[in-house]
Amino acid sequence: MNMNTGLWIAGRYSFARKRFRVINIISAISLGGIIVGVSTLLVVMSVLNGFQKLSRDLFATIESPVQLVPAKGRSMAVSDSLLRAIKKVEGVDWAQPFAEGQAVLTSGKHSELVVVKGLTDEAHQRILRQKREALPYYGSGSVSVGQSLAYRLGLAPDSDVRMFSPELISVGLQALSQPELLPALSMSEARVASLFSLQKLFDDRYVLMSDSLARNTLLLGAGSYSGIDIRGGKGFSDERLERNVRQWLASERLGHQLKVRSIEEKYRDLFAVMQIEKWASFSVLMLVIMVAVLSLTGSLAMTVIDKKKELFYLRCLGLEKPQFMTIFIVEGGLTGLFGTAIGSALAWCICFAQQTWGIVQLPSKSAFIIDAYPVSMHAGDFLAVGLTTMVLCLLVSLYPASKAAAIASSHSLDSKTE
Repeated sequence: MNMNTGLWIAGRYSFARKRFRVINIISAISLGGIIVGVSTLLVVMSVLNGFQKLSRDLFATIESPVQLVPAKGRSMAVSDSLLRAIKKVEGVDWAQPFAEGQAVLTSGKHSELVVVKGLTDEAHQRILRQKREALPYYGSGSVSVGQSLAYRLGLAPDSDVRMFSPELISVGLQALSQPELLPALSMSEARVASLFSLQKLFDDRYVLMSDSLARNTLLLGAGSYSGIDIRGGKGFSDERLERNVRQWLASERLGHQLKVRSIEEKYRDLFAVMQIEKWASFSVLMLVIMVAVLSLTGSLAMTVIDKKKELFYLRCLGLEKPQFMTIFIVEGGLTGLFGTAIGSALAWCICFAQQTWGIVQLPSKSAFIIDAYPVSMHAGDFLAVGLTTMVLCLLVSLYPASKAAAIASSHSLDSKTE
């Protein structure tokens, strides 16, 4: 008899009626537990993906998915020819320079270290279109301050603020011996044009302004910027865009001057916490699947006892020890396969319904910018959960398989497996 015989018998044992009802109950519990565990785990992971995508989209209102920044130092020269070359890269739909850095903002008796971001007119207009704002955030001599930051500093529209870069302190020390640096010893003065609310990190720390005012505040020279924001065309994935920009950078041999940075790299700590939260949930909820899988061991062991006479006869007909083990390993694998497939399909249906109709609403809509739980399904998550469940099912099938294989070495029907 060949290995296909063991596979055929495993299929018969998996789907044929069993004489003992208790085996049916335990098998149903095992299958049901796997279905519930797999579907629950995938739904939770998809919701966590949804929150991560929402956070990423909020960052992308001001930040771009891909940035070109200096390989060394804090500034880079941006020419029209460089921007034209970047826009020719496959997938690049938009590229604009920006000036960004830390500065001290003072107003009256209050002062705080903030992040200033200077945007070009085109970048400013893009944010207004995306947020559907009718009025600009700032003008040539004014700034827009995050709401949380404004609350701490007591700022309101038409408030006067002063800003200076920490580098101004070192320039001041150099000016003691180099008087020609004295013209640089001035603070930028501006008026608060508006308060914005985009994302908690931006609302807490950011001040938006024109690129010229930001470069003056950060002591960047003419034509110097902190980097270039790059965005892809519609339907072009950020991962592919990043890969193409990296390839272009390598082909142009500019790696010693510039480097590519994604949102995940810039805000590494925040996104790392989200990933840890996701895979911690994976580990905890996998315990539910583990309990269901362990009950599969009992179901297979009872099947071995139930089918002991048939297995002994099969041995007499020439079935070898490897085929005995194959029967129950495949039976456990089939249970895991059907449980994973049904659980994955159920999770997909739940997530699709949530994406389409937003069935499960957030508890307090006024406290969030969305009404329902966000969902984002990743094929990698479905693959990881499916493979892990299948491996667990195969592993727990080894014990009953070894018990069944013991029949192959017994000499009589009265021999008992241990």
